[in-house]
Amino acid sequence: MSTMESAIEDLKDDNVPPCLYWSVEKVAEWIEKIGFPNYTSCITSNLIDGRKLITLEASQLPNIGITDFQHIKTITKAVRELLFIEEPDWKRSISLPPREDLGMYLERKSHNGKNLDGLTYKSFLLNLKDSKWQPPLANHCLILPRS
Repeated sequence: MSTMESAIEDLKDDNVPPCLYWSVEKVAEWIEKIGFPNYTSCITSNLIDGRKLITLEASQLPNIGITDFQHIKTITKAVRELLFIEEPDWKRSISLPPREDLGMYLERKSHNGKNLDGLTYKSFLLNLKDSKWQPPLANHCLILPRS
């Protein structure tokens, strides 16, 4: 499936936040709309599109020029509201229990690549099967600590 076809399919799905497919210009409009027109250049000069927006953590905002702590808190809260899921944790330990399906999908879609560009939420759910979460080391030997 092409990137355009996957975007059209995802945008028809009420479970997928439309911001995932925003252009850099749309993200800049959004940052202005939530009360921060002074940060539109931060967004545009750093090429923050929808896929990048969903991965931005508060600690990364100073790197793109957003340094006021109160602004950082407001912006990250607004991003979480756009996603209508819990705050993404991109450094999540594999030992933790599974996340929401949408959260796992957005983590996958935040990356680029031929297979991921064509991935839709519907096809992602079909591939999850019954076991929603498989730790990468599930098939390896378990080494127990010495007592």
